[in-house]
Amino acid sequence: MSRTTGSHGPKTMEAIAKAGLRLIYEHGYEAMSLRHLAAEVGIQVGSLYNHISTKQDLLFGLLRTHMEDLLGDLDRALADAGGVEDRLRAFVGFHVHYHIARKREVFICYSELRSLDPDHYEVIVGLRRDYERRLIAILEQGAAEGRFAGGDAAVAAYGILAMLTGVCNWFRPRGRLGADEVVALYTRMVLNAVAPRDPAA
Repeated sequence: MSRTTGSHGPKTMEAIAKAGLRLIYEHGYEAMSLRHLAAEVGIQVGSLYNHISTKQDLLFGLLRTHMEDLLGDLDRALADAGGVEDRLRAFVGFHVHYHIARKREVFICYSELRSLDPDHYEVIVGLRRDYERRLIAILEQGAAEGRFAGGDAAVAAYGILAMLTGVCNWFRPRGRLGADEVVALYTRMVLNAVAPRDPAA
C-alpha cells in the first residue's frame, strides 16, 4: 500500500482508526499486529507511534469513541421527543438504526471488552452504564406516570437492549425487511411489553 499523505496529521489517525477497526473486526484484537496495521495504512511501524502509543491504546480509543458517539447521538435523538412513549419510540429507533449502521464498532465493543486493561475497562463499562441508564430512566418515568407497567426497570431495560442489539446478528441490508420496518416491528414489541396490565386480567 502506498504511503498515506500527511502521515503526521489527523487524516492519518483517521486512517489508522478505520484500518484498526476493520482488522480487529475481521481477525480479533489478539491476532492483529501493529506491523499489519501499519502496512494497511501505508506507513512505517515507527510512524504509528506518532498517533498511538500501544495496540491497547488503539483499542481503547476505538471503544471510547464508539461509546461517546453512541451517547451523544442518543441524547440528540431524545431531545426532540415529547412524552415518555415518544421517548421510548425514539430510543428504539435510534438504537436499531445505530446498531445496523455501526455493526463493526458494536461487535468489537462486546467481543473485545475483555481485552481492555482494567482501567480502560472501567471507563468503557461506565459509559455503557450511562447508556443503559437513559433507557432505565424512560421506563421508570413511564411507570411513575402510569403509562408503563411497573416492576424492575433495570431488568426490563437489559432485556430490551438484548433484543434490540441482536439486530446486528441477523439484519442484512438486502434482506426481506428494511431498517425502518424492523424499527416499526421492534417498537411495537417493546411498547406491548411495557404496557400496563389490566388488574382484572
